[in-house]
Amino acid sequence: MRVFVTGATGFIGTAVVRELLGAGHQVLGLARSDASAAKLTAAGAEAHRGSLEDLDSLRTGAAAADGVIHTAFVHDFSDFERSVGTDRLAIETIGEALAGTGRPFVISSGTPATPGGVATEDTIPEGGSLAAGRFASEEIVVSLATRGVRGSVVRLPRSVHSDEDRHGFVPLLIETARTHGVSAYPGDGANRWPAVHCLDAARLYRLALEHAPAGTRLHAVGDEGIPVREIAERIGKHLGLPVESVPVEQAAEHLGWLGPIFAADMPASSARTQDLFDWRPTHPGLLSDLDAGHYFSR
Repeated sequence: MRVFVTGATGFIGTAVVRELLGAGHQVLGLARSDASAAKLTAAGAEAHRGSLEDLDSLRTGAAAADGVIHTAFVHDFSDFERSVGTDRLAIETIGEALAGTGRPFVISSGTPATPGGVATEDTIPEGGSLAAGRFASEEIVVSLATRGVRGSVVRLPRSVHSDEDRHGFVPLLIETARTHGVSAYPGDGANRWPAVHCLDAARLYRLALEHAPAGTRLHAVGDEGIPVREIAERIGKHLGLPVESVPVEQAAEHLGWLGPIFAADMPASSARTQDLFDWRPTHPGLLSDLDAGHYFSR
């Protein structure tokens, strides 16, 4: 299959490209710069120049492919509404290009929180949450089933980790700990974060492309929910820093925009996804990945 991949040189997109090529697919990767194009070519993929804001490039890329995987997202949490709007317009554009073809279209979203419980693939995010912002895009893709597109959604947890993670939430937590001289967690630190290794997530994207029925929502979750106190303790241990609680209401003051996210309780299950595709996470969990030391050797 010839697959058009947006975000093809990003953290997750790079792993998806490798997974697709390793499975015998051809890849047409969206590249907004010469450096990105060169990276794709070196990996064995074909570069397609454009960007999320260049809608014509999205149309032509989708039209030239047998399927699309959309991993690109503008990670600007200072203006998240704008990022979500850009994402939604890109998804609408690609969906229009694929209408009536029966081709697969896999998009990315985030696992939601469900107060007092564990989010499943059927969970609808609470209004006003970060996940709610991307849920509207999920609905667009699900609705494409009526227009001849086999659309599906891969929901990613708060932490997608690996030894190539440079700009995710965990590196930000480590940088903040170094800056403040303390590894902090909000409140009692019992609230939970779900996580997945990037290579396990990449395999699920491929399986969704190949097999997911139209309208399927999938959870790329390896660790269902790690107490954030344990994450802070691992960071403190490897940096040789004290580990301390900060009041929940001061989380934003200490951690910036990441504070409210680190203070939220948002465990998520992938039991249904695992049963549907016989997908089993096989790579290290987040705590094991932290203990491997690569996050602290940079």
